[in-house]
Order: sequence, then structure tokens, then C-alpha cells
Amino acid sequence: MTILQLTGLRKDFGDQTVLRGIDLTVEEGEFVAILGFSGTGKTTLIGLMAGLEMPTEGAVTFRGKPVTGPGPERGVVFQSYSLMPWLTVAENIALAIRAAWPKLPRAEVAARVAKYIAMVGLTHAAGRRPAELSGGMRQRVGIARALAMDPEILLLDEPLSALDALTRANLADEIEAIWQTDRKTVVLITNDVDEAIVLADRILCLDPDGTIGAEFRVALPRPRDRAAMNHDAGFKALRARITGHLIAAGAQATPEQRRSLPNVTPLHALPRAYARAAVARADERYLQFSKLHKVYPTPDGPLTVVEDVNLTLKKGEFVSLIGHSGCGKSTVLTMAAGLNPISKGAIILDGSHVEGADPERAVVFQSPNLFPWLTARENVAIGVDRVYPTASRPERQEVVEYYLERVGLGDAMNKPAAEMSNGMRQRVGIARAFALSPKLLLLDEPFGMLDSLTRWELQEVLMEVWDRTKVTAVCVTHDVDEAILLADRVVMMTNGPQATIGRITEVNLPRPRARKALLSHPDYYRYREEIIGFLEAYEHGRKKEAA
Repeated sequence: MTILQLTGLRKDFGDQTVLRGIDLTVEEGEFVAILGFSGTGKTTLIGLMAGLEMPTEGAVTFRGKPVTGPGPERGVVFQSYSLMPWLTVAENIALAIRAAWPKLPRAEVAARVAKYIAMVGLTHAAGRRPAELSGGMRQRVGIARALAMDPEILLLDEPLSALDALTRANLADEIEAIWQTDRKTVVLITNDVDEAIVLADRILCLDPDGTIGAEFRVALPRPRDRAAMNHDAGFKALRARITGHLIAAGAQATPEQRRSLPNVTPLHALPRAYARAAVARADERYLQFSKLHKVYPTPDGPLTVVEDVNLTLKKGEFVSLIGHSGCGKSTVLTMAAGLNPISKGAIILDGSHVEGADPERAVVFQSPNLFPWLTARENVAIGVDRVYPTASRPERQEVVEYYLERVGLGDAMNKPAAEMSNGMRQRVGIARAFALSPKLLLLDEPFGMLDSLTRWELQEVLMEVWDRTKVTAVCVTHDVDEAILLADRVVMMTNGPQATIGRITEVNLPRPRARKALLSHPDYYRYREEIIGFLEAYEHGRKKEAA
């Protein structure tokens, strides 16, 4: 039986058409996932279903009646938690119930609050306020609040996108369990292909032109286990088809770059006292982490966060560093950058000990930290002017423009950072790092704040520029697919405190790499299984005991 129907839907904002020609029917008890790039109108579509937006053309009907505004039969969970910070978990949920049913007896309100808090596993936190909760726990409160209003359909607008990979996967499993229990109709907006496949009966792809470009039925048996699906031929084929469609839909022709990089010498390439010794060193030991420790003082005594990390990188090697939150990945990276003092051991780059920050070690953080009032060109030029002291001003400008073009910002060089999207700002950060012509490129979850599909695009940008420079690189990530796609080796960290290297996987996949081609490579899922298996063994803060 049809519960929600969209017919001939179009939505304009001023002169811009965001959605067009949308025809969609959702059946009672169905779980539908909608995938698409940022800016394709996914959130607008959820707003139309919820009655928070009205269509410019066409109609939205719920059980055959026109949707003219929001209603309790359509529960909505947004990406942001929108909780009252001064109220406890229980009080936040009770507030929503009383708004929907102002005459409901107090005992019934309390019973309903308790039921749905228990359903999302937060009984132990019922008396806490939002500031005392993790991001994953706050999002559970949002889901419990929506469920407590007993909606006939649950509309989820990227509810997990701000969470780390492990929390996201665990909360997705909880959403599926809740759906299996109550058989609520669910429409989920997501940017994660795996998440859509794990949860949905049907997947729709919203294309950049605002139309539904493809539909995929998910026939995999439930419950769906991520590790087990890694061996399922149906999962692999479906994943490849959906990914292929999204790549094709989001592809934009890249103009041939005409600018060539000027032959100028960066500061750190000038002769130094140790130059002869450095030349004599083999490229096989270009970067060395030797018995590396990081210890922080605490009121209860010293806390060892990272312990006895030993790793050697060849010149031009790309290594991914992966592990759960709090395992010390970023601590290792910031020590390599010279931003965090080493407690014990050493980091040696090209024959010299790392001591303090230096432009020979360029860092790209999760947030690019641009000066918002400066243009893309000016933000990149700040570092270039310092690093190329012997170059002329035109030569330095050539370096700036070369790398901005490489990351796809040739037409936006003079745009202020404040007017850029998150993806554009991160492109500037990548261009700025490469423009320093560093000996070592350090990437600290550089795409962590971006949606999955924008992340794909910038991974391609990063690989393309890295392939031209072959700079030695270390990338911290929590994304298994990203780690495999980028790296020559994936280094896995055990959980902290006293985190260390637990396993290293050699990634012998051909370069240059393309995501679509990798999905069909016979070794790809073997690498994926090895890394996921390691991370699952260290889930919940400690290694699981062998069965």
C-alpha cells in the first residue's frame, strides 16, 4: 500500500530549479535510501516530504491526501541534533511528545519516553544533558525523539554524516534493528553507498540536474553484516553499479592544463650543513619513526598515548594511517609535523631530526584554516612567498596558479575563502600544501568534514597531483576505502592509550588508480577484509578475545 507519493515535483528557489520531474512512490513498511552529491537537492526533497517546503509544481501526498505542512505522522531526524541544551535526554524527548499530544497523561508520557530511550540504548544516560553526550549519543536522542512521536513514516536527513566511521556503522545497525522491530516506513538521505546498501530495500540516485537518475533494488538477505557482505558477489556487483552511476553523474570534464611549473628552488632544497650526509642516505630510509613515544602529564600521573612506534618510509611512498578514534593517529602526525614535541624516540626526515615546524613538512588538516578575507590565490601565496626566496614575484605567482589549476580552482583563484564551499576550501588547502614543494606531505583526515561523494572527487584530485609530484606522504584516515585507494601501505594502529602499530598491509594495486576500476580488481576486497577485520578486533576500545 502506498504511503507517500511525489508526482511531477519541481522546486525552484528564485531563478534556480533545484528539483525537477520527481516521480516517487514509497510503499508502507519500505526502507528507501536516496543518494546524491552535495547540492543535488536531497535535503530539499526531505523538506518537501516533511511539509517544511512547498513544491513549485507537482504534488506531495500522504495516504492520498495533499501534504500542506508538517505533521506528527511524518517524523524527521536532521543531520544537526537540534536538542535543547538545558534539558536532559528524557526531558528533550518528553518535550516533543507533549507538543504532539498536549493532553496525554503524565504517566503515559513517561512510559513512552522510557520505551524509546531504551530502544536506542540510552537508558543509562536519560538524566544527562546534550553537552555530556558524544555525537553518536546525541544523534540517538534525535532518533528516539522522532520515534516517540509514533510517526507512520520516518524521514532521516543524513543523520549519521557527522559521526566517525565506527560510530556511524554501529548507529546504522541500530536504525536497521529499530526498523525491523517496528517496520516503520523509512526514507533515508545518505551520501554513503555502503550505508545505503546495508539499510535499504531500494536505492535512488539523485543526479546533479535535480532528477532521479537511477533506481537499484537491494535483494541481499537481512540482517546484512558488513564483514560477511565483503564476500558476497551480489553486494560487490551492486556496489560497483551504484558507484559507477554516481561517478558518471558527477563527472565533469577537466580542461587540459596549459600552465607549466616554473623551475624555481624551494627554501628547504638549498644547501645545508648536512647536505652531503643527506645525499649519501638511501631513499629506502627517507622517513623514519624510531621508538616513538608520546606521554602527557595528568593529575593521576603520566599518560602514554603512543608507545614504541617504529616505521620506515621510502622516498616517494604514500602511507595511510588508520585506526579507531583516540588511537594516536593524529598525535603521530602532529609529531611528524613538528607541532607536538616528541616525548621519547625520534623522527628523522632525509637525514635530519624533526624539531619544530618547518615548511619542508606541509600539513593539510580536516579544516584547511584559511584566512577568510583572503582569496584562494592570496591564501596559497602566503606560504609560497616564504618558501621560494630566490624566485621572482612572477615565478612565485606561477607556482600559486599552477597548483590552484591542478585542484580545479582555475576559475576561482580570486574568490574569497569566506564565499567558498567546504570542498572548495579544502582544495585550496591541498594546493597550498603542494605549492610548498615539501619533502613530506602530512594529511590529517583531510576529507573528514566532507560528504562521501565530494570526498571521492577530492581523493581523485589528491591522487592526480601526488602522481605528478611523488612527494612522500602520510595520510591519517578512518575510511577503509580511502586508505586503500590512496596508499602503497596501510598502517593500522591499535587502540589507545599506549597505542602502537598493530599491522601493516602492502597495497599492490596498479597506479594511477581509479575508484571504479579498483572495485573490480580481484585483490581489492581482500585488502578491505584484512583492514576491516583488524578494526573490528579492536572495536569498543580493546582487542576482542579470540573465540
